[in-house]
Amino acid sequence: MEQAIRLGNRSAYEWLAALPAFLVLVFVVILNTSHAIHAQLLQVGEGTWDGYFMLRSDPVEPACNLNMNIDARLAQLVAEASAEADEWDLFDAEPVDEDAMRQSLLAAQQQCEQKHQQYQQTLERITPGVEVFRAIELGVARFGEIGLSAQRIMLAVLVLICGLTAVFRRHHIALRPMETVMDYRVAAGAQLIASAILFYSVFSFRDVAYSAGVEVSTQHGILHHLWIVGFAVILLLSLYQFLFIPKDAKPGGNFLKAQLAVPLYATMCIISGGYFIASGHSAGIGIYLNQMMELSQLFLNVGLYVWIGMLLKRTQLAQAVFNLFRPFRLPPEILSVAVVALAAIPTAYTGASGIFVIAVGGLIYAELRRAGARRQLALAATAMSGSLGVVLRPCLLVVIIAALNNEVTTDQLFGWGVKVFLLTTVLFAAMAMLTSQSSLKIKLDDNTWPEFKQALLPLLPYVLIIGATLLAYAWLLDAYLDEFSAPIILPVLLLVILIYERATQEKGILARENMNVDYIEERVEKGFHDLVEGRDSLEKTVREATTETTGHIGALLMLMGLSVSIGGVVERAELMMMVPTTFESIWLAMALLVAILVVIGMVMDPYGAVILVSATIASVAYDSGIDPVHFWMVTLVAFELGYLSPPVALNHLLTRQVVGEQEVALARQEGHNFWYRNEKILLPLVTMGIALMVVAFLPLAIGYRG
Repeated sequence: MEQAIRLGNRSAYEWLAALPAFLVLVFVVILNTSHAIHAQLLQVGEGTWDGYFMLRSDPVEPACNLNMNIDARLAQLVAEASAEADEWDLFDAEPVDEDAMRQSLLAAQQQCEQKHQQYQQTLERITPGVEVFRAIELGVARFGEIGLSAQRIMLAVLVLICGLTAVFRRHHIALRPMETVMDYRVAAGAQLIASAILFYSVFSFRDVAYSAGVEVSTQHGILHHLWIVGFAVILLLSLYQFLFIPKDAKPGGNFLKAQLAVPLYATMCIISGGYFIASGHSAGIGIYLNQMMELSQLFLNVGLYVWIGMLLKRTQLAQAVFNLFRPFRLPPEILSVAVVALAAIPTAYTGASGIFVIAVGGLIYAELRRAGARRQLALAATAMSGSLGVVLRPCLLVVIIAALNNEVTTDQLFGWGVKVFLLTTVLFAAMAMLTSQSSLKIKLDDNTWPEFKQALLPLLPYVLIIGATLLAYAWLLDAYLDEFSAPIILPVLLLVILIYERATQEKGILARENMNVDYIEERVEKGFHDLVEGRDSLEKTVREATTETTGHIGALLMLMGLSVSIGGVVERAELMMMVPTTFESIWLAMALLVAILVVIGMVMDPYGAVILVSATIASVAYDSGIDPVHFWMVTLVAFELGYLSPPVALNHLLTRQVVGEQEVALARQEGHNFWYRNEKILLPLVTMGIALMVVAFLPLAIGYRG
């Protein structure tokens, strides 16, 4: 009984923390689905009632007089014309043409009769069925309009709630986790300073907005006060965490080493806030946060993609796909190549490489280790598992690039993205084979194909469910899975899969909470169906997925928001003025831009980096003669190289987060030479580095200009 009460209290606490974010995410899905529903309702209305657009509202009775006396009206007009001529003493005025006036009055009378006739016909066509249908159709339309106007507020709520959750759980992204008392004190102190800067900036921005002499709209007024209240709460929480250190923190610590535990967003905030305050522009960060709201739909999609990743993490779909490889007993290197190549597809559908690593990275690492992969190789493949798919349809990052830059389209970028994906896959395969420490021969036996067929059977229901769901969207809503509809369709699709799994699976279904490797290896040793007694409910699965989502959204969106502010510092400080606006040599221009883009990828999140590059660097590339599509493909590959490169190496940080510190520490002890001791860093760097050189300079060598 006590255990049940504790579980119930935990469930209530998790929903209390996750419910606001859950409601925002569900509202965004419903809002965007309502647009497709409304479009279909209009088609149904037009197909059922010809000229339905005239029936959407009650007609207004014509103001013209249907029973006008032509002769009396003609006499009145003639008298008025004569009086006007006398008043102005128009001796040479032409005589009134009564016949023309009569014809005009007759024509007007005929038009009036037609208007009244049309009015009566429209009234007669508005049957009770039409009234019911149009009430539904107009209600859906009004809901969509209200939702669109509230998107900025929804994004601000999502940023603040999830940011507060990330601070509370100490979940913000840093170069290393907090372990010692000094780590906690320094990290909390940095967050306290960052929170104070954020609060001061948004408060200053409100004063600037209200004192500018321009009327502030209701929506922007709500946003100003949301930012102030939200960052005030985060400031108080940061103060509490600075004063009270967790009891399980290790005593002591090194001050310099503790700097690595400071969240990246706090470092960015202190740098950008310090610059803006020193330059007398204290509202700077608040202004750039407000600019972020102008792209509210795109950043809300980021939240949806994180939720998609966390829901995918709790399905058995990825496990079922891995089971297909087991009968072939592939060498670890070949399995790594297959996993990295296949992972590109869900990466494209989860929006960015980091989101996919968070979602499935733990499972990938565990399966590679189970196949005999050395820890360094498994860590390298896990970090790269989300890198190859960012150039494939329908990746959100490419959609944002196309939205911010009229010079390119998603079709152009995705078309070249397939070629870049094939290149990077071949390069990774070549590097994995060249550095192999075991035989690459695949040994098949008599049991291989029967085991493969047995592993294939559990996938068939997933194929049917996915096909049926996509067919339903296509048939009912005329919506197809692409870069625009993916954030809306995929959450529903994954919820359908979870419903199927919870309805069909028996006891012992795995509750993969944090996907750390110890938990997964324990699952492999004990058996898939014997680890947990009882079956997780759908409510518990969605609650846990949403709870984990809030922390990740907070970490990502806060990082994005402050990345935009760092971009503002670069822009206002005119640092890009140090770079020539044009180059005589296109090769020199490309070399310098590649170096800049890799550095940006090292220190900024992808979405904030795209905004910065669009505003500052892209025009330099265009003016230097580099084709826009070529430039943005180079940018994407350079970013991915940056995310795999020290000192930040964001994908490696996320890999460490999902596999656990213990595995990373053990990996450092492996390897008999420099390469194998650092393979988790070197293998991705060499692969993506060669890919970047090929993508950047081969088109120039063959004379490609778009």
